[in-house]
Amino acid sequence: MGHLLSKSKYIRGLQCDRALWLDVFNPRLARYSAEQMRRFGHGRDFEYAFKSTFPDGIDISAELKRNVDAYPARTAELLDKGDGLALFEAGFQYDDVLVLADVVRQREDGSLDIYEVKSGTTLSETYKRDAALQHYIIAHCRRVNSFSIVYNGLDGVNGANGQDGRFMIIDLTEALAAEAGTIARNLAAMKDILAHGEPATPTGQHCLTPYACPYQHYCAQGVRQTSLFG
Repeated sequence: MGHLLSKSKYIRGLQCDRALWLDVFNPRLARYSAEQMRRFGHGRDFEYAFKSTFPDGIDISAELKRNVDAYPARTAELLDKGDGLALFEAGFQYDDVLVLADVVRQREDGSLDIYEVKSGTTLSETYKRDAALQHYIIAHCRRVNSFSIVYNGLDGVNGANGQDGRFMIIDLTEALAAEAGTIARNLAAMKDILAHGEPATPTGQHCLTPYACPYQHYCAQGVRQTSLFG
């Protein structure tokens, strides 16, 4: 079964309704700078480093590659077979939204400990919004025991709550669960946007925060109206 939204599209939609629409229907228009590509690469390196702390981890992306719509079924198959599994890029889908969790550890009782890995050195609001969406989707599919964000401690000595190494691990389970109502409303609004024609949102400061939008060059060609999400 295909999906309409993902966590990257959700974050894009919070930034700009037109960028969301383009991401879904015309992503070939996106242009990324060399600096943005460098940051993507750094993020992947940091993620791989954290995943290496789970030597028994099963990487679903290595098996299924770009066939992301097959990830949820494969994830369910693996989780249904036993306990103690560690999965990378585990797929969960609910209400036409697909999320891929960086690291999922299954506990003996079948519940899940989830880790979202970010290479930044601070716990940004954008990271929390990303994680809140994932928690919302996954909690509709499986029982979530904990959901933590992992970010870069830089010094490699002591992380939050006594963790060793450069991985700062913050458990945000309760805070993320409390965002369920907001997530549901945002998803409904985004689906409404996608059910209609391309929005005409003006360029502005939102083109740069929290990330430089890859559609700036395209949107600058015309006059746009205000974003639904502000």
